[in-house]
Amino acid sequence: MSAWIRDRGLLIANAALFVIFLGGMVLTGSQVYSDDQVDHGHPPTTLGQYVRSSHVVEATFENWESEFLQMGMYVVLTAYLFQRGSSESKPVGEEAPQDADPRQANNANAPWPVRHGGFVLRLYEHSLALLFFVLFALSTWLHAAGGAVEYSEEQVDHGAAPVSTMEYLGTSQFWFESFQNWQSEFLAVAVIVWASVYLRYRGSAESKPVAAPYRETGA
Repeated sequence: MSAWIRDRGLLIANAALFVIFLGGMVLTGSQVYSDDQVDHGHPPTTLGQYVRSSHVVEATFENWESEFLQMGMYVVLTAYLFQRGSSESKPVGEEAPQDADPRQANNANAPWPVRHGGFVLRLYEHSLALLFFVLFALSTWLHAAGGAVEYSEEQVDHGAAPVSTMEYLGTSQFWFESFQNWQSEFLAVAVIVWASVYLRYRGSAESKPVAAPYRETGA
């Protein structure tokens, strides 16, 4: 069991942190939402009512949307663009293992799509980015669906008409929520791409060896 955990420690740790922080978001968000309901003359809400509300849907998927966009774009951009000296970049002007054509591989242990070939392989070659973009699209729609309900409630409270999910996608409120998250995600990526040229963390896969020269590119 210890070997099983060791081999999956990075995933387990991140999954555990996700559950902890999601729980914290729900607990604190429930109090914020209940207080807001009272301020608008409505009865307070319970935790059970809150987890079924549009507020938690909008708050959750607004953030997931930006994370999946960031990761999908990062996968694609690192396939074509370089940053000399960064551990986040493929070597500049050199062949990288990631560029190898899988059709020329002769490996009995290669993943099934590689051995199958054809359309399955073409899809598999880009499957990592595709996964993130599909999750981004789903999260965007759920962000809009939850946000539309929240926005409509505010509209009704101010004597205006409610909006549909599609109408909400055209509001400045939806795009403000999206852009405020997207900008921070790409700022974080830009910082690690630049900082990994000059700074190190011994033992991390995201860092070059501590003694590596600044201009050495790649892990």
